[in-house]
Amino acid sequence: MTRATLVLFLASLATASAVLADTYVRTEKDGTKTYSDRPLPGGKQVVLESAQTYTPSPTSDSTRPQEMQSLDAAANFQYTSCTLRPADDTSFQNPESVTVTFAVSPPVRISDVVNLTMDGTRLGSGELSVLVPQPERGSHSVNAEIRDSSGQSMCSASTTFHVQRATLNSPQRAAPPPRPRPPRPTPH
Repeated sequence: MTRATLVLFLASLATASAVLADTYVRTEKDGTKTYSDRPLPGGKQVVLESAQTYTPSPTSDSTRPQEMQSLDAAANFQYTSCTLRPADDTSFQNPESVTVTFAVSPPVRISDVVNLTMDGTRLGSGELSVLVPQPERGSHSVNAEIRDSSGQSMCSASTTFHVQRATLNSPQRAAPPPRPRPPRPTPH
């Protein structure tokens, strides 16, 4: 151990012991006080009371300025529900169109951005309901998300719906039923 390290170590020990030590006081004949960390003849130990603390009472919203209430409400805002229609795994037979609706409660704030996509392609620009004309056959994945002004996701939902279309190979277009055979002539 170097000499400087040893000096620092001893100084920290002395400081720690001074903090933990008791304090004594003696009043001299001329009125001055003498303090020490060791008992003094004719002196008394100083009893320190715990530090005074203050706990503010909770303020009611009616006493707080309106601006502060608005800032708190904005900082703690949450959407309570986010749902997409059509419901998950809904099937459509030969639809002319499918309406995709994003239901949100409470209503979307002005500063928030709505992003609605189907199969990775954006639908509309910020609308909560979009009409998809002549959707292709197959399964389609729809995702909806609301982001606040800082880009943080506030609410999201996803669903998948299926579109079925008749084709030449479809059972609905099967060949007509076979014709009955003509009766066989019977011998006379």
